[in-house]
Amino acid sequence: MEALAQFESALERLARAYEADPDKRRDLSQDIHFQLWRSFHSYDARCSMRTWTYRVAHHVAASHVIRERRVFSSLVSLEELEALQDRAAGPSTVDRRLNLERLSALITRLKPLDRQVIVSYLEGMDAASISEITGSSPANVAMKIHRIKNLLAKRFHEGHQGGSDAG
Repeated sequence: MEALAQFESALERLARAYEADPDKRRDLSQDIHFQLWRSFHSYDARCSMRTWTYRVAHHVAASHVIRERRVFSSLVSLEELEALQDRAAGPSTVDRRLNLERLSALITRLKPLDRQVIVSYLEGMDAASISEITGSSPANVAMKIHRIKNLLAKRFHEGHQGGSDAG
């Protein structure tokens, strides 16, 4: 299927943003691929193939998070994330991989809608395209992007300053 081939790496990044556990992430990726294949007949070109692919993938990933939440309830709102201490923060490092892992860890703590918005933004989508996926207005999406970017930058910077483990 064209969408799978064209957006494979983006779908893998999306799965990583929604699921930290490698085994569960593989299951999530398979679920996303299956749902894309299963729902392809309903694609009607009212939106781009990219938007449709992300919409299906985010829906599957959000459903996955909700199912997992029943087992392990640790999702937080933006406001709660601001109040949390970054326990994973260690000594400052220039290693890109570790920085990406820290950023991914922060993103995975977001609620599904906030995660969907920032992951789509990081994939290069604009507020209008993200609004088609989420159903939120473009202005609301733009505001969420701004808030999430500021929060992630703050939390990431705090981690590099040797953030407190108290809590």
